[in-house]
Amino acid sequence: MSQLNATITAIQKQDSLHIVTFNAQGFELHMMSLELGSNVIVGANVLLGVKASSVAIAKEFSGQLSYSNQLDLEIQNIDKGTLLCSLQLKSNGLELESIITKASKERMSLQVKGKVTALIKSSDLYIVEIL
Repeated sequence: MSQLNATITAIQKQDSLHIVTFNAQGFELHMMSLELGSNVIVGANVLLGVKASSVAIAKEFSGQLSYSNQLDLEIQNIDKGTLLCSLQLKSNGLELESIITKASKERMSLQVKGKVTALIKSSDLYIVEIL
């Protein structure tokens, strides 16, 4: 699981659905949530979480996707296993892990120092704690 320090910059609400916008190291992130605690307010500093298996990777991406969170990052390290690979990604102090299949890593020719776009659905991002 990756954890990111962020600040809440906006909250939209419709009935019980909330879309929360964050700033994390200069990146704008969005989270969809059905329930929010009363201490989740604009300006609050939070620790966000995302499972490494929920971080998809695109290489040389162009076009449009419904993924709210699209982060241009650099691969810092690749830990290859028999079936899976763990990618350590970083940019502007933001660090993120992605777990993908070894076959995907090879098909995409991913290398350390390579540029990728990390994709995270807004429903896969969550608040670990209010700081």
